Amino acid sequence: MDIAKILTQALSPLIHTYWWLILLLFLLSFLKTSFMKGVLGEFKVNLATKLFLDKRIYTLLKNVTLPTADGTTQIDHVIVSRYGVFVIETKNMKGWIFGSAQQKTWTQKIYRHTTTFQNPLHQNYKHTQTLQAAIELEPNKVFSVVVFVGDSTFKTTMPDNVVYTGGYIRYIKSKMLPILSDSEVLAICTRIQSGRLKPSIRTHINHVKHVKAIVEKKQDNNSCSKCGKPMILRSARSGNNSGKQFWGCSDYPKCRMVRQVA
Repeated sequence: MDIAKILTQALSPLIHTYWWLILLLFLLSFLKTSFMKGVLGEFKVNLATKLFLDKRIYTLLKNVTLPTADGTTQIDHVIVSRYGVFVIETKNMKGWIFGSAQQKTWTQKIYRHTTTFQNPLHQNYKHTQTLQAAIELEPNKVFSVVVFVGDSTFKTTMPDNVVYTGGYIRYIKSKMLPILSDSEVLAICTRIQSGRLKPSIRTHINHVKHVKAIVEKKQDNNSCSKCGKPMILRSARSGNNSGKQFWGCSDYPKCRMVRQVA
């Protein structure tokens, strides 16, 4: 008995009738991937820039990949104007967001599910430093901005440069003192364009590989001293340490090894 043939004959009428539903489910699943969340988040920032910032004053550069000593760094958006250079990191997230400028990691809470992620201000610091060195510009003329898009809510007081999509436009327009001449703006745009890697799928893939290698290296350096498995950043849910973060073995409850966050 050919099982594959029987299944094909049984499912063919359903596929023929509900092909559009299968396609829709596939599309919805694809839109939920981290890649598409990033693309949609960047699209929202691009759209806000085009609608609300005068292109005669503000020049938008997208997906700027710059070489670094250990590989590459990729900046979501760079806006160059007479009011300074804005380096923008986009986060498409939902749920409650907790964090401060000083914390190494921030927290995302969706109902009872709690996860941590790298402080995006720290993440964007490397971007600003790399760009600043590439265009040879003073630090006080480069501004780091983190934009949260999606259905997220800040549950702690955020710095002025951590904003939602609408606040991102207000933050940029709040810089009203000209600090660069028109010739300097043109020179900066030229340096960025000549110093960036060619925007392409290959450039993006190579950068993603570089980021994955860094993550894997960090995981290798953060192994459980008892069983050798990766340590995971967790948050205490009760007791005197409720809310505090610690490193716990990923093999819990078999291994209960913990380590304090440095």
